[in-house]
Amino acid sequence: MISRRNFVAASTAMVAGAGRMSAGTTNRFADLESRLARHELKDINKDDLPTPCMVVDQDIFESNLKKMADHCTKTGIHLRAHVKVHKSTEIARRQLALGAIGLTCATIAECELMSRAGFNGILLTRQPTSKNNIARVVALAQRDATFGTVVDDPQAATWLQEAARAENVKLRTVVDVFAGLTRHGIEAGRPALDLAKQVDSSKNLKLIGIMGYAGAAAHTHVFEERMKKSRNDLSGMLETVASARSAGLPVEIITGGSTGTYNVDSEMKGLTELQAGSFVFMDTLYRQIGGKNNAASFDDFGSALTVLSTVISKRHAGLCTIDAGNKALLKPTDEVKGRPDVKVENQGAEYGLLVWKDGDRDFKIGDRVEIYPSNLDMSTNVYDRYYVARGERIVDVWPIMGRSGAAQR
Repeated sequence: MISRRNFVAASTAMVAGAGRMSAGTTNRFADLESRLARHELKDINKDDLPTPCMVVDQDIFESNLKKMADHCTKTGIHLRAHVKVHKSTEIARRQLALGAIGLTCATIAECELMSRAGFNGILLTRQPTSKNNIARVVALAQRDATFGTVVDDPQAATWLQEAARAENVKLRTVVDVFAGLTRHGIEAGRPALDLAKQVDSSKNLKLIGIMGYAGAAAHTHVFEERMKKSRNDLSGMLETVASARSAGLPVEIITGGSTGTYNVDSEMKGLTELQAGSFVFMDTLYRQIGGKNNAASFDDFGSALTVLSTVISKRHAGLCTIDAGNKALLKPTDEVKGRPDVKVENQGAEYGLLVWKDGDRDFKIGDRVEIYPSNLDMSTNVYDRYYVARGERIVDVWPIMGRSGAAQR
């Protein structure tokens, strides 16, 4: 919880420091947007921000990135960082600078965003089947020879071959093999091997590897159980890799993995690269699965992202209302920063409730409250920017998916 400040005194300080507001102005927030656009961040603090909004703790965030980079260096596994969690070119740039070999994307729009930013080694992990997505995949391959996509169906491979042939493009292609998650992946063994052969024999497709995403293992509680689940779910995919190599097929990469299994996948020596993404911020659901060295909490990476909210009503004992509700993706599994005793409850589109029993630790109207989100992918999808903070001070602002819309929706 962030203490309230004296807004009148703070307004005066901003007028003196900014030099761009009239002498008689007492509204600290009149030109906040224009200052942010000019990247003039001096004297801008968390208290100045509109709520609800997303705040990144810079120190924890940078520590998370470095820890994963160091892990990959030590174990020899590569990181093809998943961007679906953050949807930010600024974050992707930092991951690549620390040694990531490329980026993993869940949508063609994410691929296009990252490609426009000049990044290479982008892999689309959701099979394109609509005419729109197939055309955009081929267009990306025309622009960037390092771009690739996945297939888990012979028909999709045929469609991609036809589209790539029409544009005289060679499309890097990975065969997506079932690894325990029923939403995608061709059956391991003969079906997967036949698809790999089809891709390899297609004039305009280039087989580069095999993917197996053990998504069900990622959130399996207790490290030993998670390891067992991951190994079991990936076994068929790894057998397919062995068969493909025995058949003389080119398997450059074996890709998959997640934040939850990052230290399992590197120990198995099966995958050549990780598609981990959530580690950059972490969320409450991941913390609950337990770590290798801490059964109570998966604390390998710190919680770097919060949703900043404001207490807008306090009319009942042990309960207050905040301005982050269903539209802000507030969930009962969220947690209040610094107040593990407080329960989070939904109340409506623009309203959330905080409930507690300790009367000595009350919330007051106007208080700022930071909430750790439950599911990073969902939460970041409804905001347009990250405010990057060092302590209470805002040191940077990063757009999400390249958007530059309203500060909050």
